[in-house]
Amino acid sequence: MSGSLPIPDDRRTAERPAAKAAADGDLAAAQRVIAYARDALEQMPAVLDGQFSRAVDMLLAVKGRVIVTGMGKSGHVGRKIAATLSSTGTPAQFVHPGEASHGDLGMLTRDDAVMALSNSGETAELSDLVTYAKRFDIPLLGIAGNPNSTLLQAANVALLLPPLREACAIGMAPTTSTTAMLVLGDALAVALMERKAFSADQYRDLHPAGALGRALVRVSDLMHKAEELPLVAMDAAMKDVLLAMTSGRFGFAGVAGVVDTDGGLAGIITDGDLRRHMERNLLDRVAKDVMTKNPKTVAPNVLAAEALALMNNSSPRVTSLFVVEPGAKRLPVGFIGIHDLLRAGLR
Repeated sequence: MSGSLPIPDDRRTAERPAAKAAADGDLAAAQRVIAYARDALEQMPAVLDGQFSRAVDMLLAVKGRVIVTGMGKSGHVGRKIAATLSSTGTPAQFVHPGEASHGDLGMLTRDDAVMALSNSGETAELSDLVTYAKRFDIPLLGIAGNPNSTLLQAANVALLLPPLREACAIGMAPTTSTTAMLVLGDALAVALMERKAFSADQYRDLHPAGALGRALVRVSDLMHKAEELPLVAMDAAMKDVLLAMTSGRFGFAGVAGVVDTDGGLAGIITDGDLRRHMERNLLDRVAKDVMTKNPKTVAPNVLAAEALALMNNSSPRVTSLFVVEPGAKRLPVGFIGIHDLLRAGLR
């Protein structure tokens, strides 16, 4: 006979309380972790004093890189801090303290600074790196939870973590302490960004791939330049307009810009304009008779995502825009089509 035997009712009854107790325990553990982390972060502003600003000054003066180091879980946090610093305008690199003692000390130069992480401040593996920094007068920033620790006593600038309780049942696994370290590292990175007036354009340059890079791409990065534009004069014959609309790389767009005597964009002619004038001796007309006046345009410094939103939200919907310099003359400097935006990964 195939299949499993039915579970007796008394076993089902016994399993329900056990499962509920396990679920309640899981939730209690999760809530404890969150509560301990919240308590630690609420205490951190109280321990931030003039030392934090000194740390920013020290890192701001670095001509080389910030060498971040830490052992175990502190090391994992250190890797993230180094990555955040590097992506926000402060060149940084993580150096494992164990590898440092076996040759990687050669990565440090006198133009660098060291940021060392250790909750206890007594991590033995950091000793060679700390000694090297002191020997060659390399600035040392220490982050730890014990003000009397070897690390903070040796540091040029010491940042003290607040009194912490680790969230695990035995109170030993790095949990709350690593959260506090991570937040303090982020605080340093953001303060450095603001001191350096680090711009969105600089951020985009360091994040060319992925969603962040796409979100900060500007129209000027994607547009076709002025020498490629399908432009005609106001009095251009329609046969010349048709040639401009269908020749070269803009043939797919089916559009021509009409410029006035000052070179400003006065209007555009699209496939729709041609269809609307088809029964009115179209070829006997000139561009200004057929064009749509005051077309939608976009400035070169606008985010590409905004240009895409303008196309999608226009009524009737448009699939291309002339790029004009801000000002009364509306001088065309580029052209961007929806295909350019889609190729860049915008949706």
